[in-house]
Amino acid sequence: MLEITVVCVGNLKERFFTDACAEYEKRLSAFCKLRIVELKDGAPILPHLPQRARKIALCVEGKQMSSEELADYIERLPSSGISELCFVIGAFDGLSEEVKAACDLRLSFSKMTFPHRLMRVILLEQIYRAFTIINGGKYHK
Repeated sequence: MLEITVVCVGNLKERFFTDACAEYEKRLSAFCKLRIVELKDGAPILPHLPQRARKIALCVEGKQMSSEELADYIERLPSSGISELCFVIGAFDGLSEEVKAACDLRLSFSKMTFPHRLMRVILLEQIYRAFTIINGGKYHK
Protein backbone atom coordinates (compact mmCIF):
# COMPACT_ATOMS: atom_id res chain seq x y z
CA MET A 1 0.00 0.00 0.00
CA LEU A 2 1.35 3.39 -1.01
CA GLU A 3 2.32 5.69 1.86
CA ILE A 4 1.38 9.32 1.29
CA THR A 5 2.60 12.16 3.46
CA VAL A 6 1.20 15.68 3.17
CA VAL A 7 3.49 18.24 4.77
CA CYS A 8 1.59 21.48 5.45
CA VAL A 9 2.61 24.76 6.98
CA GLY A 10 -0.14 25.91 9.31
CA ASN A 11 -3.01 24.09 10.92
CA LEU A 12 -6.67 24.04 10.05
CA LYS A 13 -8.76 26.21 12.33
CA GLU A 14 -12.04 26.41 10.47
CA ARG A 15 -14.41 23.50 11.04
CA PHE A 16 -15.47 23.33 7.40
CA PHE A 17 -11.85 22.65 6.40
CA THR A 18 -11.26 20.10 9.16
CA ASP A 19 -14.51 18.29 8.34
CA ALA A 20 -13.70 18.14 4.63
CA CYS A 21 -10.17 16.86 5.29
CA ALA A 22 -11.45 14.25 7.74
CA GLU A 23 -13.91 12.97 5.13
CA TYR A 24 -11.20 12.58 2.48
CA GLU A 25 -8.79 11.03 5.00
CA LYS A 26 -11.48 8.44 5.80
CA ARG A 27 -12.11 7.73 2.11
CA LEU A 28 -8.39 7.47 1.35
CA SER A 29 -7.82 4.87 4.08
CA ALA A 30 -9.11 2.23 1.62
CA PHE A 31 -6.35 3.07 -0.88
CA CYS A 32 -3.25 4.29 0.94
CA LYS A 33 -1.65 5.02 4.27
CA LEU A 34 -2.04 8.78 4.72
CA ARG A 35 -0.10 10.94 7.14
CA ILE A 36 -0.59 14.68 7.60
CA VAL A 37 2.33 16.65 9.06
CA GLU A 38 1.39 20.14 10.24
CA LEU A 39 4.23 22.57 10.82
CA LYS A 40 4.15 25.95 12.51
CA ASP A 41 4.73 28.94 10.27
CA GLY A 42 8.48 29.48 10.00
CA ALA A 43 9.37 25.91 10.99
CA PRO A 44 11.88 24.19 8.70
CA ILE A 45 10.21 21.92 6.15
CA LEU A 46 13.14 19.87 4.84
CA PRO A 47 13.63 17.69 7.96
CA HIS A 48 10.01 16.51 7.64
CA LEU A 49 10.26 15.26 4.05
CA PRO A 50 10.50 11.45 3.97
CA GLN A 51 13.90 10.51 2.53
CA ARG A 52 12.73 7.69 0.27
CA ALA A 53 9.54 9.39 -0.94
CA ARG A 54 8.89 10.92 -4.31
CA LYS A 55 8.41 14.56 -3.31
CA ILE A 56 6.01 16.99 -4.96
CA ALA A 57 6.03 20.72 -4.19
CA LEU A 58 2.74 22.49 -4.76
CA CYS A 59 3.54 25.84 -6.34
CA VAL A 60 1.91 28.14 -8.87
CA GLU A 61 4.81 27.90 -11.33
CA GLY A 62 4.71 24.10 -11.37
CA LYS A 63 3.48 21.72 -14.05
CA GLN A 64 -0.28 21.46 -14.44
CA MET A 65 -1.85 17.99 -14.71
CA SER A 66 -5.34 16.73 -15.30
CA SER A 67 -6.88 14.41 -12.72
CA GLU A 68 -6.21 11.50 -15.09
CA GLU A 69 -2.55 12.48 -15.45
CA LEU A 70 -2.15 12.67 -11.66
CA ALA A 71 -3.78 9.23 -11.36
CA ASP A 72 -1.36 7.86 -13.97
CA TYR A 73 1.60 9.41 -12.11
CA ILE A 74 0.50 7.82 -8.82
CA GLU A 75 -0.29 4.48 -10.43
CA ARG A 76 3.19 4.20 -11.95
CA LEU A 77 5.08 4.78 -8.68
CA PRO A 78 5.04 1.19 -7.34
CA SER A 79 6.27 -0.26 -10.64
CA SER A 80 9.20 2.19 -10.37
CA GLY A 81 10.03 0.82 -6.91
CA ILE A 82 8.58 3.82 -5.10
CA SER A 83 6.28 3.13 -2.15
CA GLU A 84 6.18 6.62 -0.62
CA LEU A 85 4.82 9.88 -1.99
CA CYS A 86 5.02 13.27 -0.30
CA PHE A 87 3.19 16.46 -1.18
CA VAL A 88 4.37 19.78 0.29
CA ILE A 89 2.06 22.76 0.84
CA GLY A 90 3.70 25.99 1.94
CA ALA A 91 2.38 28.88 3.97
CA PHE A 92 0.65 31.97 2.61
CA ASP A 93 3.94 33.06 1.00
CA GLY A 94 4.62 29.73 -0.71
CA LEU A 95 7.67 27.49 -0.52
CA SER A 96 11.33 28.46 -0.46
CA GLU A 97 13.52 27.67 -3.45
CA GLU A 98 15.45 25.29 -1.18
CA VAL A 99 12.33 23.21 -0.52
CA LYS A 100 11.27 23.29 -4.17
CA ALA A 101 14.75 22.15 -5.22
CA ALA A 102 14.55 19.19 -2.80
CA CYS A 103 11.39 17.98 -4.54
CA ASP A 104 11.18 15.77 -7.61
CA LEU A 105 8.27 17.64 -9.17
CA ARG A 106 6.69 21.06 -8.94
CA LEU A 107 2.94 20.77 -9.37
CA SER A 108 0.44 23.57 -9.95
CA PHE A 109 -3.28 23.04 -9.55
CA SER A 110 -4.02 26.29 -11.37
CA LYS A 111 -2.56 29.60 -12.41
CA MET A 112 -4.76 31.02 -9.67
CA THR A 113 -3.59 31.32 -6.08
CA PHE A 114 -5.51 29.43 -3.37
CA PRO A 115 -5.38 29.82 0.42
CA HIS A 116 -3.00 27.17 1.77
CA ARG A 117 -5.69 25.78 4.08
CA LEU A 118 -8.11 25.30 1.19
CA MET A 119 -5.29 23.77 -0.86
CA ARG A 120 -5.09 20.89 1.62
CA VAL A 121 -8.75 20.05 0.98
CA ILE A 122 -8.29 20.34 -2.79
CA LEU A 123 -5.17 18.14 -2.68
CA LEU A 124 -6.83 15.41 -0.62
CA GLU A 125 -9.83 15.44 -2.95
CA GLN A 126 -7.58 15.08 -5.99
CA ILE A 127 -5.62 12.24 -4.40
CA TYR A 128 -8.91 10.49 -3.66
CA ARG A 129 -10.09 11.15 -7.23
CA ALA A 130 -6.82 9.71 -8.55
CA PHE A 131 -7.32 6.48 -6.62
CA THR A 132 -10.90 6.15 -7.83
CA ILE A 133 -9.68 6.61 -11.42
CA ILE A 134 -6.97 4.00 -10.87
CA ASN A 135 -9.51 1.56 -9.43
CA GLY A 136 -12.25 2.22 -11.99
CA GLY A 137 -14.62 3.80 -9.50
CA LYS A 138 -17.59 5.97 -10.43
CA TYR A 139 -16.59 9.01 -8.32
CA HIS A 140 -14.66 10.62 -11.19
CA LYS A 141 -17.55 10.50 -13.65
